[in-house]
Amino acid sequence: MVSPQKPRKRRKDDAPPPKASKTVVPKSKPHTPSPQFPLASFLWPAKKSTSPWVILPLVLMAVGLFRWVSGFWGYSGFNTPPMHGDLEAQRHWMEITMHLPMSQWYFYDLQYWGLDYPPLTAYHSWLLGRVGSIIDPSWFALSTSRGIENQLLKVYMRASVLVSEYLVYIPAAIILNRKLGRIRGLSSWESSVALVAVLMQPATILIDHAHFQYNTVMLGFTLASISSILAGRALWGCVFFVAALCYKQMALYYAPAMFAYLVGICAVQGFNFSRFFSIAVVTIISFAICYTPLLLGSVYDQYRGISAFTAGETLLPPLLAKLPIRFNEQSWYFPPLLQLTQSIHRIFPFARGLFEDKVANMWCAIHTAHKLTQYPLGQMQRISTVVTLISILPSTMTISLFPRAELLPWAMASTAWGFYLCSFQVHEKSVLLPLLPMTILLGSDGGLGTELRAWIGWANMLGVWTLFPLLKRDELRMPYGVLTLLWSYLLGLPPTSLSLYFGRQSSNGGLNILTKLVHLGFYVVMIAWHMGEAFVPPPEGKPDLWVVLNVLIGFAGFGVCFI
Repeated sequence: MVSPQKPRKRRKDDAPPPKASKTVVPKSKPHTPSPQFPLASFLWPAKKSTSPWVILPLVLMAVGLFRWVSGFWGYSGFNTPPMHGDLEAQRHWMEITMHLPMSQWYFYDLQYWGLDYPPLTAYHSWLLGRVGSIIDPSWFALSTSRGIENQLLKVYMRASVLVSEYLVYIPAAIILNRKLGRIRGLSSWESSVALVAVLMQPATILIDHAHFQYNTVMLGFTLASISSILAGRALWGCVFFVAALCYKQMALYYAPAMFAYLVGICAVQGFNFSRFFSIAVVTIISFAICYTPLLLGSVYDQYRGISAFTAGETLLPPLLAKLPIRFNEQSWYFPPLLQLTQSIHRIFPFARGLFEDKVANMWCAIHTAHKLTQYPLGQMQRISTVVTLISILPSTMTISLFPRAELLPWAMASTAWGFYLCSFQVHEKSVLLPLLPMTILLGSDGGLGTELRAWIGWANMLGVWTLFPLLKRDELRMPYGVLTLLWSYLLGLPPTSLSLYFGRQSSNGGLNILTKLVHLGFYVVMIAWHMGEAFVPPPEGKPDLWVVLNVLIGFAGFGVCFI
């Protein structure tokens, strides 16, 4: 008797890809496929029979181990009083959000790591501070905990970065990677290879888990936004992108591309007013939800008789003071208005200067030969704004006129490079923003092939190399060397391998001669710079010689990436 049960239909995910997998597995002999680079070799046994849901937990454990071990070394500000560094800044925000009324969060002791990120960072800090206080309240005691360097506190702070990343960034990266693979007909195995490459990106691990920050929360919301748009859910894309903006203002690097794409999908084939209206309403509501706790908290504090100003200060935020209207400070609407203008003033610190530290962008490179500090700050702000707008115009126009969702990562990478190279108040850690949409393209069609892998790998190697002076100050040479060389080895990149530029891979639809010369030239220069920086002391009177050379070389390379 034949069983009435029908066999399970093969899911599209399990079906063989419609395209030959030559980008990852070129055939040196007929019917003899071989992996193209070491990362593909490691995952080769799982190519045919192993379910991706078996591979995924192993991948997550492996990349998590590298993240955790990176925290065994120093961190930003370790043993460097009185200001310490980024870990102390994040701990201090947990301290003030726990103990102070909400109306004082953006006003309290601004000379010592005053809160200068959007409200979602403040709420996140409050939550982490509450959880940490259960373990040891002294870690976040108001004022008395300042500059604390307890080892158990360090473990907690490192764990908070890891957990936050695994709750936001990792799921978003997995979903987007799968989505890109399905759109382009890649096998689940190829998507797994690309996922490991994305999650092992050295710059992100070094900045968040070694140097110490929470960038991956903002980056995770950005990836979730791209994934939603690729799935045809533009409104959810708006929600996630607003979350990214409300966590870290650096997400503005992506905003022109996102805005241009959304305008494009509303205007293509005639203006779609209902879509435009729904996008506008959802965006406004998302911002309102993020700011509502802060604004309502200020109203409640006024009701309790608590002033936002501390230590007797009564200075209004510049944005509010410059308004031609004078508001009644006793009115119910004044506290929310005060909080809104003060948070904007803190989030966009135009008074700090054209660039922060020595960063591989246009203004810092020009400053090495012609001092830009001689010009008024306002004038430089206007010039940098105009130059930035010009630099992002081609990509925003393209994505607006041809609003294809699969082009969005390319447009976001382009606008992020434009902001990094040309905008006002850029930090060297901001290089993570253009690198992210570039790196996620490893999961797209041809992403693991010769050309895209060479360009994405070169940009990442150059990006993490420009971070070395920052990492060196934190005594992070060892994790820098290990993670950078490991990533280059896994993807078959210089300096561990030249197979992309010479041999079978390069001859079989490989790179053109100009690309080889540019990439290899920069790799040689980066290695030579490391040798010189390690063994040749700078001359007297020029103590920053090697850092300045790092800026100039990095700017030239990033300019090539942008073009």
